[in-house]
Amino acid sequence: MKEILMKYMEKYTTLKEEEQQAIIEEIVIKEFNKGTYLIKQGDFPTKHCFFVLKGCVRQYHVEVDGKEITTNFFTEEQAIMLVNLEEAGQASNYSLNCLEDCVLVVADVESEQEMYQQYKGLESMTRRMMEAYLIQAQHEYAKFIRSSPEERYKAIIQTRADLLQRVPQHQLASYLGITPESLSRIKKRMQ
Repeated sequence: MKEILMKYMEKYTTLKEEEQQAIIEEIVIKEFNKGTYLIKQGDFPTKHCFFVLKGCVRQYHVEVDGKEITTNFFTEEQAIMLVNLEEAGQASNYSLNCLEDCVLVVADVESEQEMYQQYKGLESMTRRMMEAYLIQAQHEYAKFIRSSPEERYKAIIQTRADLLQRVPQHQLASYLGITPESLSRIKKRMQ
């Protein structure tokens, strides 16, 4: 798993190989079983963030009427950013649930700050990673908003086809902003 992390880091860093290796040795990697909640809606979050080395994590919230709304799926080489970090003492607005057995890098803000002090290039590397992530997220969100449900499904096929096999259809439909029945009709039309 550490080789995956090393390969990912090389995309964004000017750190020397020895520094990259030292950072990887300090990083905490944990395994989580399918069904494990990293956080539940309403819980008070710890100051942890995650990076997916293997597996799929679903982000969702439950509305007042009990309806689950899927807002994201995190898979290999994706960071799960802290959303409530600046809102100390506020309960989480969402849940993070492992849809598969997962291997995740688990970091906390304090140890991350210590590593930034020790490895000067790490903070700029993390910033470049987050900038790339935010640019992609903004692009995907803008495209999502202006797309029809069928166009959204086609986009999933083109950009994240693995989700079609990894995610239950009702959760995929929720993520696309449609009902499972609408998703079935779209799939039929496309065949």
